[in-house]
Amino acid sequence: EVKELTPEWYCNPAFLKNNNKFKLGTSQDGEVLGDVVLPPWAKGSPEKFVEVMRAALESDICSSMLPDWIDLIFGRKQQGPEAIKAHNVFFYLTYYGSVDVNAIEDESLRQATELQIAHFGQCPMQLFVRPHVRRVPQFNRMRMSFYQVTSAYTQGSGKEEDEEKTDAN
Repeated sequence: EVKELTPEWYCNPAFLKNNNKFKLGTSQDGEVLGDVVLPPWAKGSPEKFVEVMRAALESDICSSMLPDWIDLIFGRKQQGPEAIKAHNVFFYLTYYGSVDVNAIEDESLRQATELQIAHFGQCPMQLFVRPHVRRVPQFNRMRMSFYQVTSAYTQGSGKEEDEEKTDAN
């Protein structure tokens, strides 16, 4: 199963507390559910949890890997030959727009298709066809002018071109 974290995990600690005292039921062992149980490193603080999550998201290692994730989920590696090379291929019904459920006349086939989608989900719409641009590393951003930084973001960092040249040799 594939699940992604929503933006709140990186910026809004309020969603981790049940401040409105909603009745969320009980766990299988009968414990009443309330606030999210945080990992030990958060020391019981939703603010600390979000602070650490955001620092991890903004770290150089995550920044270096994020464009690859974007290519897999929203970009050129979502479908087609690049997806096959990246071992990122799913059942055809999981792809956005692969079937018009309303056009299926056979009731049992339509219900089976709807259940397949409901239980296994769908990939988001493909948004990009070119490799996603890479973030300029922190140490380089500090030495660059505003125009150099924005140009690097809009034109890419050149890493893909360097890799292609290396692969060609």
